Amino acid sequence: MVSVIFPAAGQGRRMGLGFNKIFTELAGKPILIQTLLTFSRCDCIDELVIAVDVNEMDIIKKVLGRMPGLKPYKIVAGGSERQYSVYNGLMAVSPEADIVLVHDAARPLISERVIQNVVDEVMLSGSAVCAVPVKDTTAVIDEMGFIEKVPDRDKLWAIQTPQGFRKEILAQAHQKAQEDDFLGTDEASIVRRTGRSVKLVMGDYDNIKITTPTDLFMAEMLFSHKAAKHVKIKMSSLISDILGKVQK
Repeated sequence: MVSVIFPAAGQGRRMGLGFNKIFTELAGKPILIQTLLTFSRCDCIDELVIAVDVNEMDIIKKVLGRMPGLKPYKIVAGGSERQYSVYNGLMAVSPEADIVLVHDAARPLISERVIQNVVDEVMLSGSAVCAVPVKDTTAVIDEMGFIEKVPDRDKLWAIQTPQGFRKEILAQAHQKAQEDDFLGTDEASIVRRTGRSVKLVMGDYDNIKITTPTDLFMAEMLFSHKAAKHVKIKMSSLISDILGKVQK
């Protein structure tokens, strides 16, 4: 059984909205709903666990209750940090779950293909995260702002979500992080410090995290592009069918 935890308790201050960015409309639906619907369409996913601000739990319950097509879900209280929200979600996943994914609620453009690939790799390796090769040259700078070195770009990857793990691996990593009072940047960072390896799976450059108004604009463009491609494919099939009948 595969469960997915969605940390969604942040307020998204960089969006400058004054409310949680997951409520922002994207292609006619809240960002959160777009994300949950994609995972709900994925055959390999069994359960959704959404960790939200305790003050927003009631409104989330009402929103999700009106949305058809969702996989079975649970809503839990999030924490002051992303890691704490994930831990609360981990404590709420079904006892039958043997694989747990963690995905940013503000990454609504994730594809079913990438989700499936992460799950498949977790089955093989125990831990897997999706990522994409870095396009730009990056630099390490000193305290004065001068470049110290330029890492080899061919060895640099930008980590995305979902990040997936055998449930016991993620639970053990969170337990150790609590004992050591360690706060990681993501699940891969807290799992790796337990000595376990994490396998990279090819992600998708469209799988952007919406953190700024520019990101939202890009997401709208990408949604429109996908919709346009879908319509184009339908029309092409129709024309092909008509031409076939005429030739007969």
